Amino acid sequence: MALVLLFGVSATAQEAEAPAKSSHWHGKGNIGLNFAQGSYTNWAAGGQNTLSWMGTFNYSLNYAKNNFKWTNTLNTSLGYSFFDFKKKAIKTDDQIEFTSLAALKATKTLNYSLELAFRSQFAKGYDYQVDSTHYTSKWLAPAYISLGLGMEWVPSEHFSLNFAPLAGRITIVNDTILAAEGAYGVNTLDENDPTDHTIKTIRYEFGARMVAKFNYTIFENVDFNSKLELFTNYLNHPERIDVDWQNLIVLKVNSWLNCNFGTHLIYDYDIKFPIVDKQGNPEIDPATGETMMTKGSKVQFKEVLSVGFLINI
Repeated sequence: MALVLLFGVSATAQEAEAPAKSSHWHGKGNIGLNFAQGSYTNWAAGGQNTLSWMGTFNYSLNYAKNNFKWTNTLNTSLGYSFFDFKKKAIKTDDQIEFTSLAALKATKTLNYSLELAFRSQFAKGYDYQVDSTHYTSKWLAPAYISLGLGMEWVPSEHFSLNFAPLAGRITIVNDTILAAEGAYGVNTLDENDPTDHTIKTIRYEFGARMVAKFNYTIFENVDFNSKLELFTNYLNHPERIDVDWQNLIVLKVNSWLNCNFGTHLIYDYDIKFPIVDKQGNPEIDPATGETMMTKGSKVQFKEVLSVGFLINI
């Protein structure tokens, strides 16, 4: 499924390369590269030499004709920091997010909508505070695919809200090691058959999904973008609502140089975390010898401040 999505994005991008005969297609995007570097020599106060970089690629290809519109958006980023060139770099940012929304106008501000969303990452990730050798994520582990049917409300050019009361979501953990640990909510045990120890790498959910988007120019050359996604599973604890909230402030210095400040908050009850002691070391279950995990989730929060080049395409 993920490969089909990527091939679809590639084919769509190829169509955008050549000038379209129809004016119903509109494409735009940007490529960014941000750097940060610090060097210390005989610095009495102490410090650590660092070199960081982060690359981004964002593109949207939209179609609109009469009462129908089709919006396709791809956002990607990948970043690393080097503290010691003799050791492997530490991943600081990694994201692949693709959405495709087809909408048919119902009223002036309401549209019937069908939205497909895909989210994953490129490379292996680690929880460096716990263990820098045991990866916690990789390509398609996890990956999330959502498909929802509902209504889109667009009261202004700055705000839109898409609510899908009929939404399915698939969680993929394409790695037997992570799947065996029950990572990202995949269940390795069959409650109806305790003798079934088959490792399951896919989890299916059916529920409701809501996505709210807001974009606004605060001041000249200062843009603010926000995206809030909520999901509830009708089939298992519908009171537990998954939250994914992203915010980005872009300060445009000139046509190719900018400063970005972004935050990303996630709360997903199905994602468990290692239990650590006061020294930050993972606690081990004496009976099994395995790392003890939380029963519920934690609030995940990330913030990134970067300065770099941004080229529009």
